[in-house]
Amino acid sequence: MKILLASQSPRRKELLFSLGFDFEVVKIDCEEILPEHIEIKDAAAYLSQLKADTFENLAEDEVLITADTIVAINDTILGKPKDAADARKMLLELSGKTHQVYTGITIKTSSKMITKTDVADVELEILSDEEIEYYIQNYKPFDKAGSYGIQEWLGMAKIKKLSGSFYTIMGLPTHLVYKILKEI
Repeated sequence: MKILLASQSPRRKELLFSLGFDFEVVKIDCEEILPEHIEIKDAAAYLSQLKADTFENLAEDEVLITADTIVAINDTILGKPKDAADARKMLLELSGKTHQVYTGITIKTSSKMITKTDVADVELEILSDEEIEYYIQNYKPFDKAGSYGIQEWLGMAKIKKLSGSFYTIMGLPTHLVYKILKEI
């Protein structure tokens, strides 16, 4: 079985490698646009499946993995920040509150497709303006949903409590990926 990971995320690559799987990274060009009235709990799975749908012609011995992570607070999805001002705004919104991180995965073979979502709750301590500036300047979280990575300084220093999988927050619910790949 040849595993194809359709993600440019260094975190997803690291996690899949750490699970003990050999894989090849493939690129998918897909416009990640959500339907207007989709429920937040369904958004990550929708985007993950959308990516998988754009990849055609899987060989019999190939398995494709796609994923998407959504950060949400107060019924609002926080995507990837456009710039430092946008990152600052998101981090201020998350400061001192609990938010949800949803990661959807799709595992596709030539004959079937399985999509699952995992969710985790994350409570951040209050972030000072200085801490926000330090994080943005030193970690440049512009490729991360919600403007932060749990594996970086902000996650280490300011997460007060989490409920759910650390790896789901990092961008790949490894327990789900492992279980599905073993079943296939």
